[in-house]
Amino acid sequence: MSSLSRSRTSRIIKAPREAVYGAFINPQALSVWLAPGMMTGRIHEFDARVGGGYRMSLSYPSTDCAHVGKSSEREDRFSSRFVELQPPERIVQMIQFDTSEPAFSGEMRMEVTLEDRQGDTLVTIAFENIPPGISPEDNDTGTRLSLEKLAQYLE
Repeated sequence: MSSLSRSRTSRIIKAPREAVYGAFINPQALSVWLAPGMMTGRIHEFDARVGGGYRMSLSYPSTDCAHVGKSSEREDRFSSRFVELQPPERIVQMIQFDTSEPAFSGEMRMEVTLEDRQGDTLVTIAFENIPPGISPEDNDTGTRLSLEKLAQYLE
């Protein structure tokens, strides 16, 4: 798989753009909705400004035998650096997994765009330079599951 893998995922969230944007830059909100599916999230550090960012762990449930974490047996730990913050329209961040595995190394770009849809918000999350150990299809599935939790959180 190419190191230039990409994915693009969208969903309508029944909430105004300001609320959706807030859920992307609030550490308590991120810890609730960002971890896909039955995974759980924990924020270790957070600085909501351009040049700042956050460190986060996503933990697999103990019942999940199919996944091996990128950072440890049941954990994906990563750092995210905010490159662009345009409230309430756009967030660009660079993400790097805390791993010794070359297949998960490198810096991945995540761009979030928020578009008004008659009081609701069209959220689009585009990833570029997905590490070769993650298929674009798996990345898309994880993003869809996270957006589902975001909808539950805000709606």
